[in-house]
Amino acid sequence: MKKYNYLIVGAGLFGAVFANECAKSGKTCLVIDKRGHIGGNSYTENIEGINVHKYGPHIFHTDDEEIWRYMNSFAPFNRFTNAPVARFNDEIYNLPFNMNTFNKMWGVITPQEAKAKIAEQIKSEGITEPKNLEEQAVSLVGRDVFEKLVKGYTEKQWGRKCSELPAFIIKRLPVRFTYDNNYFNDRFQGIPIGGYTQIFEKMLENADVRLNTDFNEHREELTALADKIIYTGTIDSYFDYCFGRLEYRSLRFETEVLNTENYQGNAVVNYTSGDVDFTRIIEHKHFEFAESPVTVITHEYPQSPGEDCEPYYPVNDEKNNKLYDKYKELADKEENVIFGGRLGMYRYFDMHKIIRAALDCAENELKK
Repeated sequence: MKKYNYLIVGAGLFGAVFANECAKSGKTCLVIDKRGHIGGNSYTENIEGINVHKYGPHIFHTDDEEIWRYMNSFAPFNRFTNAPVARFNDEIYNLPFNMNTFNKMWGVITPQEAKAKIAEQIKSEGITEPKNLEEQAVSLVGRDVFEKLVKGYTEKQWGRKCSELPAFIIKRLPVRFTYDNNYFNDRFQGIPIGGYTQIFEKMLENADVRLNTDFNEHREELTALADKIIYTGTIDSYFDYCFGRLEYRSLRFETEVLNTENYQGNAVVNYTSGDVDFTRIIEHKHFEFAESPVTVITHEYPQSPGEDCEPYYPVNDEKNNKLYDKYKELADKEENVIFGGRLGMYRYFDMHKIIRAALDCAENELKK
């Protein structure tokens, strides 16, 4: 008889939700994480009375009322609306691309004028079959929008020129012909009052938790403790990279406290010119409308993962997807292991979709 019903590898959203459902079902679980805190990339840390999104901004949004109610059962959410702006040199543009963007760029006022301007630029390019990301983007939004708001940001994100990236990465670009700066169309949107970490504490309050614990370094000992494993780490590391490493893009964060009340006037400002190394600056106090004589900002730098860098965004191109399929075939043969989350499934998920996937997984597994 093993000590736990489940060993959950990773204290992020997928693992924490599954652990919470375990407790409801009377099952026991041990949750481990190689980091020194729970919450995964959604972890928030209080600095100078401001809840800082340690691994980049996490704005919760969903159309799924059940998921919205589920999250609000752990903490009340505020009314924060994601309305990032883009800075190109000394010009400021609203995102996503909307009538405010087009008015600033071309002086157009009506949707008809904006559509005509974009159509004119697309026609002048003469692109019939886009061969790369640059041609794909230009064929969707025209040359002006691409050069100022897409090119530099995308190249920093991927570490390659747009002309060298495959077209399918940008299947579409959000273009709205309304004066609406709300980035999301979902019915529900906000930030938990008091930060995300409290939510994870409540989700995990009935689980045993071990931090600073790397599954791959203590696999034999940890596996012996539980009947089954919920694994949310990188799928290729689980199989000791037997087919080679899957590619990710990573991020480096530089956070500082500034002795000013308001640094940039917005929670998120994207820097879209290629001559600036970082992609955006986050000013955390604006997520919860915090009143403080100081502010905390974070510069976000994309990079390739190294020894000290976490894998963040799967590079879901044809080569990596084929490699993942080989690992997935092995994963399906593991009798007592369930792979979940963005690293275990090698797919980018918004937060609400991770929660839904974890709830569905728990429902299927715990009813057995």
